[in-house]
Amino acid sequence: MGRKRNRNKLLEHLEIQSFGSEGKALGKYHDKVVFVPFAAPGDIVDVQTRKQRRHYFEGDIVRFHRSSPLRTTPVCQHFGVCGGCKWQHIPYDLQLEFKEKQVVDQLKRIGKVDLPPVSPILASEKTTGYRNKLEYTFSSMKWLTDYSKETDFSDLNMNGLGFHLPGMFHRILDIETCYLQEDLTNSIRKRVKETALEKGYSFYHAKTQEGLLRNLMVRNNQAGEWMVVLVLKELHEQAIEDILGAVKKAFPQVISLMYIVNHKQNDSLDGLEAQPFSGETCLVETLENLHFKTGPLSFFQTNPHQALKMYECIRAFSDLSGQQTVYDLYTGTGSIAMFVAGKAKKVIGIEYVPQAIEDARKNMQLNGINNTSFYSGDMARVLTPSFVESHGKPQVVITDPPRAGMHKDVVKQLLDIHAEKIVYVSCNPATQARDLEMMKEKYHITKVQPLDMFPHTHHVENIVVLNRG
Repeated sequence: MGRKRNRNKLLEHLEIQSFGSEGKALGKYHDKVVFVPFAAPGDIVDVQTRKQRRHYFEGDIVRFHRSSPLRTTPVCQHFGVCGGCKWQHIPYDLQLEFKEKQVVDQLKRIGKVDLPPVSPILASEKTTGYRNKLEYTFSSMKWLTDYSKETDFSDLNMNGLGFHLPGMFHRILDIETCYLQEDLTNSIRKRVKETALEKGYSFYHAKTQEGLLRNLMVRNNQAGEWMVVLVLKELHEQAIEDILGAVKKAFPQVISLMYIVNHKQNDSLDGLEAQPFSGETCLVETLENLHFKTGPLSFFQTNPHQALKMYECIRAFSDLSGQQTVYDLYTGTGSIAMFVAGKAKKVIGIEYVPQAIEDARKNMQLNGINNTSFYSGDMARVLTPSFVESHGKPQVVITDPPRAGMHKDVVKQLLDIHAEKIVYVSCNPATQARDLEMMKEKYHITKVQPLDMFPHTHHVENIVVLNRG
């Protein structure tokens, strides 16, 4: 059998023109689009392709002939290797400009809808240290950024604690400093790693599924309180005592220390239970006058400053007078329901995940809110005509689906319900646009509000208000 021909090409003097899907920059090579990560419009570069399809290439920069005047210096030493913060080389004001353009382009191109004037994108107050949760992974085979054929592996400590590399789930980039969360997260992570190495505890190997230490979760709130959760493959009381005890001794800001035993072959913590080691079992986040309990496995928006802006917008756009019934679809832990409940007659929340519904009910009780009801199950099966008849037809529907958007059956059900107003919140304007196209015969768009929840990434939130008729 003959050797498979290498079809990869070196594309010389490629001019980067704009940004495309998934935040990758793009240029044109003859009649094909070329997608290039970590590039900027205005760069002129040589690109080594690694994927070729009928209409496009994907590749990586191997040489600069001219750097774009738009470029700025990334703050993170791991930029270009780590899978996060891929737009650090672009000034923040231009990031916002590109994100706003992305929203408009996708709504028009995919949704084919008529748009009112789009409100300026709401910028994040913080562009570093804005996250309230990070999850690190232990690995006994960390990624070597300075690898060469002369490397003597017998002299290397291959244990790492950091983030998964893009496209290589079993490889972990050992992180020195991460700027996504407040700096204490780096000190906590380093203390955990140092203690584990000092005590000789094994780091997990994703391929062989051997090793004790699997993951480390670090959460914090705006009050300056922190939670640390250690995930192990099996129960090892001495390791838990050594590692979490060291964190407790070094960091009084950590008021919650917990651990989870994960025997599964993947890192998902679904169905597992966190056990207390010391301190509280949850943190409390406060937005306006509302309090949210967040446990180790609770969902909460990871950028609380922007979450508050988003909730304020949703409440304002809902235009409630205290007389309306509101349906909150994909309610999660009830955050949006809590923000609108004070101006609604009643709020009905629906969510697929039963644990999230339990958290929602607890948060309502914590805040003394008594005009909300929550139901769990598949959205298309719950939101039936009999459900609407039982709970009352909503005047306002708020929907905040996952990235995949709403199932076509749910869209049809919304069209049948025919509420006066729909406030559609999305973390993926492309699927939002697809859903809006199906709704345009009965609804017209009256407001579009983009919002940046994740600086230095291509991700953008978008709120669309639809009015009946």
